[in-house]
Amino acid sequence: MGKDSLHYYGKHGTPHKYDPTFKGPIYNRGCTDVICCVLLFLAIVGYVAVGIIAWTHGDPRKVIYPTDSRGEFCGQKGTKNEHKPFLFYFNIVKCASPLVLLEFQCPTPQICVKQCPDRFLTFLNARNSRDFDYYKQFCVPGFQNSKGVAEVLRDEECPAVIIPSKPLAQRCFPAIHANKGVLMVGNETTYEDGHGTRKNITELVEGAKKANMVLEARQLAMQIFEDYTVSWYWIVIGLVIAMVLSLLFIILLRFLAGIMVWVMIVMVILVLGYGIFHCYMEYSRLRGEAGSAVSLVDLGFQTDLRVYLHLRQTWMAFMIILSILEVVIIVLLIFLRKRILIAIALIKEASRAVGHVMCSMLYPLVTFFLLCLCIAYWASTAVFLSTSNVAVYKIFDDSSCPLVGKTCNPETFPSVNESHQCPSGRCQFAFYGGESTYHRALLGLQIFNVFMFFWLANFVLALGQVTLAGAFASYYWAMHKPDDMPAFPLFSAFGRALRYHTGSLAFGSLILAIVQIIRVMLEYLDQRLKAAQNKFAKFVMVCLKCCFWCLEKFIKFLNRNAYIMIAIYGTNFCTSARNAFFLLMRNIIRVAVLDKVTDFLFLLGKLLIVGSVGILAFFFFTHRIRIVQETALPLNYYWVPILTVIIGSYMIAHGFFSVYGMCVDTLFLCFCEDLERNDGSQERPYFMSPELRDILLSSQAGKQEEVEEE
Repeated sequence: MGKDSLHYYGKHGTPHKYDPTFKGPIYNRGCTDVICCVLLFLAIVGYVAVGIIAWTHGDPRKVIYPTDSRGEFCGQKGTKNEHKPFLFYFNIVKCASPLVLLEFQCPTPQICVKQCPDRFLTFLNARNSRDFDYYKQFCVPGFQNSKGVAEVLRDEECPAVIIPSKPLAQRCFPAIHANKGVLMVGNETTYEDGHGTRKNITELVEGAKKANMVLEARQLAMQIFEDYTVSWYWIVIGLVIAMVLSLLFIILLRFLAGIMVWVMIVMVILVLGYGIFHCYMEYSRLRGEAGSAVSLVDLGFQTDLRVYLHLRQTWMAFMIILSILEVVIIVLLIFLRKRILIAIALIKEASRAVGHVMCSMLYPLVTFFLLCLCIAYWASTAVFLSTSNVAVYKIFDDSSCPLVGKTCNPETFPSVNESHQCPSGRCQFAFYGGESTYHRALLGLQIFNVFMFFWLANFVLALGQVTLAGAFASYYWAMHKPDDMPAFPLFSAFGRALRYHTGSLAFGSLILAIVQIIRVMLEYLDQRLKAAQNKFAKFVMVCLKCCFWCLEKFIKFLNRNAYIMIAIYGTNFCTSARNAFFLLMRNIIRVAVLDKVTDFLFLLGKLLIVGSVGILAFFFFTHRIRIVQETALPLNYYWVPILTVIIGSYMIAHGFFSVYGMCVDTLFLCFCEDLERNDGSQERPYFMSPELRDILLSSQAGKQEEVEEE
């Protein structure tokens, strides 16, 4: 047994020996991982430079307001298109390109018009009819009917065809409808192109339908934005309720940890039980109603999610999911009932630690504020970069002209030398982008923007973890609590983290950011390869995504414990990660028993708060309950505020419980260190509280007896 123990410790490092001078977090420490600190500083300087360049070239109004092919806004005061509020696309089929979502532009000529087309006309038919005056308003400004039909369509001065359209978000989209199963626009089924050939309009409609599907995201975004403008006040109230419930739960946990844990378990079971009951009642209510028996597969995807709530199959799916979740939780509680008692003791100790460092409950607000800054800077920079593209015009000529393919200015082209060198040449729209060094580097700048967001966000989270770990370690390693604790443990830990360990935090967050950006690239490649039929490539992609997902989870776990060791000993990141990993491996049974059970209990606490607030939000926004008569909100999608409240409530609850989670992890590592350094004698007393020592050591002794009996 002794040889096996020595062999085990040899594989997983050497246990710490007794040190009479060790009294908790070391104050006399030096700077660690300075190179990474310098690298982070240079990266931030470069990030600021990218933001300044993007803000100089970009125009976020392109996201909201439509612009024509010359970059002029439609319907904006002070412009020549002030009285032309709608954007008309010459060939909306080209809007089905993915560039629409990436660059907020369609690769087809676009003009601002006073109204969208309300009839079906082709250029060939309209040219020699009385409808031509109507048709001309959809041609480029200043169009003169002096060319042949083929030349006009070649130079893209007029669209080949206009179809009945409806304005949506100030853009003209085809008014598509079905007649006896046939897709139609207006009453036409065929049209004549510029060469006199009759074509089936179904092809045009199918292309327009694809374009509408791509651009439907904008319509959905506008409706969601409208819902937020109507319901934001009540969303804020719901989030405040979630914050009050979280704070109340944490306060009660401080004084009634054991009772609160069992109440939490029972309440989670009851909330899930009510969810199952409600789903069953809705399922029964829809029995016999017309259309309720339609399956989800037959219905397909619908942007209005309320449609699914009128199907019995939807409520059956909800009921099955909640039932499975209920059974899993009950089974886990049955098998983990003894472990829960141990976890409650650890939570009680964490409650005492939080009680002596109460300002730690407010630190998530600091993390939240810094994360909001990171998100705001990343989002604004991404929008400015995406709207930096300009309309690029090039010289086109069917004859052998040496200037073909060179950029030009359509306003000055007729009077410059290039038009004389290419008499039959024309300056027309080519694409949206740019040929400068900046425009060629836009994709790289977007990737850099995402990478820096991951790096800075992980750095902010790491700073919070080191700060909280340093404060709670000061509590644990105080022999006489709280008399031996420093005056301001949280502020002291925060100062040490920034002064000495910015480089270590940057190192750990950099590793995690690299893995995350690789995962983003894999997702992008997966989307690009979806159309491919290569099963081996799909298999490799799935394996890579799974491996990097597991790698990200492992690095997060390792970083978290490495930051605790940094807070205590002040060592660099690699040394801290190695020592933390070996310490956990030497106590792997305790890790499985205590750490994960407490995580499970905290998850139940989050589910309780989120479930309670979510049920309240569901009844309020579906008008099941009303505070006053005026609270019946006119919403497009009532799931928008409900999901916002649920997600926000989870984030708030996670912010409060993350303090407890960090406290438990810190106390657990300190407990493992305490067992290796001390033996409980008068010369080498334990730093842990007597209550924690009794229950943890007695459970460990019982486990060893069971192993010996086997």
